[in-house]
Amino acid sequence: MHVLLFGATGMVGDGVLHECLADPRVASVLAVVRSTTGISHPKLRERRHTDFFDYAALAGDLASVDACFFCLGVSSAGMKEADYRRQTFDLTLAAARALAAARPGATFCYVSGEGTDSTTLGRPMWARVKGETENALLRLPLEAFMFRPGFIRPRPGARSRTPLYRAIYAVAGPLYPLLRRLAPTHVTTAENLGRAMIAVAVSGYHTRVLENVDINALGTAD
Repeated sequence: MHVLLFGATGMVGDGVLHECLADPRVASVLAVVRSTTGISHPKLRERRHTDFFDYAALAGDLASVDACFFCLGVSSAGMKEADYRRQTFDLTLAAARALAAARPGATFCYVSGEGTDSTTLGRPMWARVKGETENALLRLPLEAFMFRPGFIRPRPGARSRTPLYRAIYAVAGPLYPLLRRLAPTHVTTAENLGRAMIAVAVSGYHTRVLENVDINALGTAD
């Protein structure tokens, strides 16, 4: 399986990348990045890209992709809805539409979030925008799957480039064992998410929207 990965330098994408490199079912990983991951591996090829709204230059690369793992995302904290929509809906759909044009039927695994509002009618702005994004992805000629993790523990040693996320994980990270005991259906790990994405890309799943419990079930399966 040939995987296209977005967000490889982030805390979530880092865990997904390492799972892809370790899994024999993944033959290659093409990471579309603004800056290098700093990882050297025979499976990994990096493609430096600056405009994440235009993929004309990558059409040849996209044509050979079996699955895309889309792990890019921004926090909605302090953002106006129009700006958050551009960095969430518009950015995600730009990549998905380019893949659909170059490789119809490819698998597209999107990291959404627990509490996403598929009706797009609720009050939380981020949940509505994520819901719109999910709905639009599901209408494309792709095998699209929505992953809705709750709290994600990053891979040991991974560090976010976003100050807000660094602050959150600095506080919540050490509490992960407690959170796992108190709210096991609302926490997962970046490694579990990566393994779940690979499993879905290989074998599919009975639903297109995977909640945290589904991610953990797939991510910890033997």
